[in-house]
Parts: sequence; C-alpha cells; structure tokens
Amino acid sequence: MYDFHCHTTYSDGELIPSELIRRMAYTGYTEMGIADHADFSNVAELIAAQKRVKRSAELYGISLYTGVELTHVPPTEIDELAHLAKSLGAEIVIVHGETTAEPVADGTNHAALSSDAVDILAHPGLITEEDAALAAKNGIYLEITSRGGHTRTSLQILSLGRRAGASFVIQSDIHAPGDIISEDMRYITARGAGMTEAEAKTVLSLTAEDILNR
Repeated sequence: MYDFHCHTTYSDGELIPSELIRRMAYTGYTEMGIADHADFSNVAELIAAQKRVKRSAELYGISLYTGVELTHVPPTEIDELAHLAKSLGAEIVIVHGETTAEPVADGTNHAALSSDAVDILAHPGLITEEDAALAAKNGIYLEITSRGGHTRTSLQILSLGRRAGASFVIQSDIHAPGDIISEDMRYITARGAGMTEAEAKTVLSLTAEDILNR
C-alpha cells in the first residue's frame, strides 16, 4: 500500500517522522511520502529533515519518498517553488488544492496542473473541466482523499477527472494516528467516491514508480 500525503510535527501533524513511519508499517504500508506543509520559508528544512529518516524507514520495511505539500502559496509562485523543491531533493511534490474546506486562493489548481514539477494535486475541490483536462494532459495525479471536509467534492473530482482521462491516487492526508486507514478503508474510499471495482483496484495498486515515471 502507498500514501504519499502524510504530515508530521514538522508542520501540523501529531507524530514525529519515526513514529508515523512505524505506524504506517504496522498498518501494512510499504511506500509512503512525508509531505509537510511547505512554502519558501521552510521547504529546504523539511526536505533535509526527511532525508535523515530514510534509513529508519528502511529498517521498518518502508520505502520513504521525500515530499512536500505546497500550501497556500500564491498561485504565481507555485511553479517556481515546485522546481526549487525538486532541486533540493524532493521526490514527490504535492500542491494543496482548492478544497472547499479552506480559503485556498483561486487559480491554485490551474497553477499546480500547469507545472511540470508537480506530481499530485491534493483535494482539488470543485475542479473545473478545463483543469481536469490539464491534469490528464500533463500526467498530474488527482487525489481522492479520506480526510473529512475534503471529501465533499470527491464525486466531482472523479467525474470530471474520469471524463478527461486523468489519473487518480487514494490518500489519507494523515495528521494523526486515527487518520491512518486500512486496506479495506482505502477500498471503501475509492468506491465511495464512485469508482468501479476495476477502477479502485487499479488506483490502489499504484506504486511510487508509476507516479514518478508519469
């Protein structure tokens, strides 16, 4: 199992990296990414900190991918920051999309989906047809999440993304131990969003290599 959208005490999560990694391994995950909230003030420190726990992850049987979630960054700065993150060693760059649960700036989805340094658009809210098509064109994955508040628009994300031919990931946006979901709950999240059984199985069987080699 994978989940590349996990937060630690380096931003607003409750667990230090090693405890999060251990709990993920115990639940059955084999690939994960720590994607703490980032902007220009902390991106370098976040990436450096994650590199220091890669060996710990390996000892628990986890492949840890260094990541960040660019959060509430002005849309005109997203591409620049995404490229900076990659240059500093981020392997997976996520952008905090236009969820209806927060006042994310208009244009964030479009800016993220226009950047060749972005891999995943998290909880994109009421995504437009134009942006769903851009996700498909640029090979950027759209997130279907299990996190409360962000799930309100899962049906629209799936519907427009599917119509455009976009790809999806199922993730939990983990902030606390109770946010770590089982394999069964991941399947329910996919099906609850409207995926067919075949679509759910395909999305849930993704690997980091699939995302990185998009």
